[in-house]
Amino acid sequence: MTLLILAAGLGTRFHGGIKQLAQIGKNGETLMELSAIDAAKAGFDRAVFVIRRDIEDKFKAMVGDRIGEHLHTEYCFQDINDIPDGFDAGDRTKPWGTVHAVLAAKELINDPFVIINADDFYGETAYKDLYAFFSGERSAKEQCMAGFKLCNTISRNGTVTRGICESEEGMLSAVHETYHVGLENGIITGDGENGRIALDGEKLVSMNMWGFDPSIMGLFEDRFRAFIERVSADGSIASSEYPLPIAVDELIRSGDISVKVIPTHDKWYGMTLSEDVEEVRCALADR
Repeated sequence: MTLLILAAGLGTRFHGGIKQLAQIGKNGETLMELSAIDAAKAGFDRAVFVIRRDIEDKFKAMVGDRIGEHLHTEYCFQDINDIPDGFDAGDRTKPWGTVHAVLAAKELINDPFVIINADDFYGETAYKDLYAFFSGERSAKEQCMAGFKLCNTISRNGTVTRGICESEEGMLSAVHETYHVGLENGIITGDGENGRIALDGEKLVSMNMWGFDPSIMGLFEDRFRAFIERVSADGSIASSEYPLPIAVDELIRSGDISVKVIPTHDKWYGMTLSEDVEEVRCALADR
């Protein structure tokens, strides 16, 4: 089993350094190293990092070499200009989104894999449960995701985006990207069609922890090409991104895949904002 760690994000809201390299654990571990330890305990034996070329040396020195003590490590690079033939990135300066990041690893993925964000901490349970999913009988169309309670994923330091999930008999039926989710007077709220709305804290959300069969790469390539064609035609190619929840939602609706939702009661910790660092460091002080 491979752990695919998305670490190429620019971190535009994070001040004071590269947030993926912030030292969180009591021995200076990054969230990635803590995640690798949890994954190794669950049975994973390999980590593939998606990174930017300009942070390669620092990344390997601060993270890769340490994680290599727990998992075999390999690297690939997300490049803005790596898009389908016949299209031009033009003056674009920001990444294309998480589907593009995953596709950067397509030549290294031949077995089932689990995706995580480099700046997120998911807890031990989800790794064990996703590993168990791929250890059982299934078809190549069957994928999975860890579902976290919305109330366990809120930042106290600002608003966030969450993929709120709908499911039927444990299978994902839709993912609704909901923006500016945060606490207002003790109530979780987010953007609705007609303004701010209250959100159910018990709802399961996607925190970008997905488990996929390697055959998903071909489907993602097709969807990403369609995305590039669309934004080239409508003039939004300079700014549009294609996130994993949107692609997964489209593939479910087309019948190409099914996704089992695996609930977890663990608390998620992340560093969307620079102010989150100290809170996460305190929460994980004993790790």
